[in-house]
Amino acid sequence: MPEPRIHPTAIVEAGVVLGAGTTVWDNVHIRRGVVVGDDCIVGEKTYIAYGVRIGHRCKLNGFVSICTEVTLEDGVMVSAGTVFTNDRFPRATTPDLSQLRPSGVDEHTQKTLVRSGATIGANCTIGSNLVLGAWVMVGMGSVVTRSVPDYALVLGNPARHVGYVCKCGRLLLQWHGTAQPQELPPLQCAGCSRCYVLSDANLTCRNESTP
Repeated sequence: MPEPRIHPTAIVEAGVVLGAGTTVWDNVHIRRGVVVGDDCIVGEKTYIAYGVRIGHRCKLNGFVSICTEVTLEDGVMVSAGTVFTNDRFPRATTPDLSQLRPSGVDEHTQKTLVRSGATIGANCTIGSNLVLGAWVMVGMGSVVTRSVPDYALVLGNPARHVGYVCKCGRLLLQWHGTAQPQELPPLQCAGCSRCYVLSDANLTCRNESTP
C-alpha cells in the first residue's frame, strides 16, 4: 500500500494516524490524535483539531477548519473555506473576565457527524450537535443550523431543505418555499438511472441494499 505523502511545510503532530495513499498538502496543521483514512486529500492551509475522525477517500479542499468532536464518514467532500463549530455558548473568558476559558472539551462541546458521501460546498458554516445525512449536498455559502436528512439539498442562511440529489450528485427534485413533499412516485436520476422512493419525507435508493 502506498505511504501517506506529507508536504514539508505541513505540521502533523504526534499520535496522528494517516491512511495509505493519503496526501497532506502545504501548511496544513493536523493536531494530536486525529485519524485520517486511506486515499484522502487534505488541502492546503487546512486545520484539523485534535481527536477528529475522518474516513476513507475524503476530500478536504484548502482553508477548511474542522474542530474537535467532528466525525466525517467515508467519501465526504468538504469544499474550500468551510468552517465547523462545536460550541453554542462560546466565550473567550470566564464571566468575571479574570481568565481565559480552556480550549479543551467541556460540558459545552457538542458533536457533529457527517455521513458517507456527503458534499459541503465552498464557504459553508456548519453548526454543532448535528447529523448531516448520507449523500447530502450543502450549497455553497450555506449556514447549517439543523440536521439534514439523507440525499437532501440544503441552501441558504440558515440552510433550508429545498430538494433531493442522487448519489452521483445530480438533482432529483427541487421545490420552492416550504412545501416539502412527504410522498411521491419513484424518482429516477437522469444521469445514472438510479431509482429512489420517497416515503414519510425519507428518500431511499432502490438500486442498492444500502442507503
